Amino acid sequence: MSKFKIPVVPPSEITPESLWRARREWLKKAGGLALPALAGSALPGLVTAAPQWGERNPEYAVDAELTSETAVTTYNNFYEFGTGKGDPDARGGAFKSTPWTLTVEGEVLRPKTFDLDALLALAPLEERVYRLRCVEGWSMVIPWNGYSLSALLKQVEPTANAKYVEFVTVMQPETMPGLADRIIDWPYVEGLRLDEAMNPLSMLVFGVYGKSLPTSNGAPVRLAVPWKYGFKSGKSIVKIRLVEKQPVTSWVKIAPHEYGFYANVNPEVAHPRWSQATERRIGAGFFAPRVPTLMFNGYADQVASLYSGMDLVRNY
Repeated sequence: MSKFKIPVVPPSEITPESLWRARREWLKKAGGLALPALAGSALPGLVTAAPQWGERNPEYAVDAELTSETAVTTYNNFYEFGTGKGDPDARGGAFKSTPWTLTVEGEVLRPKTFDLDALLALAPLEERVYRLRCVEGWSMVIPWNGYSLSALLKQVEPTANAKYVEFVTVMQPETMPGLADRIIDWPYVEGLRLDEAMNPLSMLVFGVYGKSLPTSNGAPVRLAVPWKYGFKSGKSIVKIRLVEKQPVTSWVKIAPHEYGFYANVNPEVAHPRWSQATERRIGAGFFAPRVPTLMFNGYADQVASLYSGMDLVRNY
């Protein structure tokens, strides 16, 4: 490791011991201590306090009761740990979420590597309540903590050639038993059009229910795109590439006849193996009545203009 000159820090700028200890406790709970600054990384100069997860943003209100924290953290698709909905929670105990870096590269003027501290300090954290719907016909209402993905993308300055954003998730063979099952050509890859990624609704998520993300929900950083099906929400992201051509995402590669690139919630288009017209809220019980699925999952006012003139049956 190269040597560097330690700066002289005025006493007024020294982090109080109480904040330093709070940060240390948060890191322990997240799975370990963060690395010192990495060469070439966008890192803060001082150790920060434990994250303040932010106030609930009323612009992202949902007229529905929150799904229970237990259901949100124990019922997930995260095939790196197994194909069972309970596998991520049951088999994720050894996962290492710190130290962590996220590299943003490709068609950008300022490629950067961010550590977790830098990501947390990039923009004010807030809580947003989002509806999440999955192709199997279940839904949740989840309070995510984070900020718009656009805050990160603006840091790297996309070039005029950038048309799509590709997300690559982590591979930890020693902690992710599902990687041994080759149902997916690992690592998992997801993608958005650049204008979709820059939409304020597209969210970079670090917490849920005012706590750091558990492994089962994609620790330490994931994507939430509420008007698209659940499989668009890449978990444990380590790389973001801005590219000119539409990326071949994992689900399109596996089953293009079932999972298209866009993955917008469209109740009028049936999945080849089930209807998308209705859904059931997780936690309401198996015999709870199903409710109609809303176009764009209820976010049409914010995102329908992105697809003006597109055939949303063909571009599923």
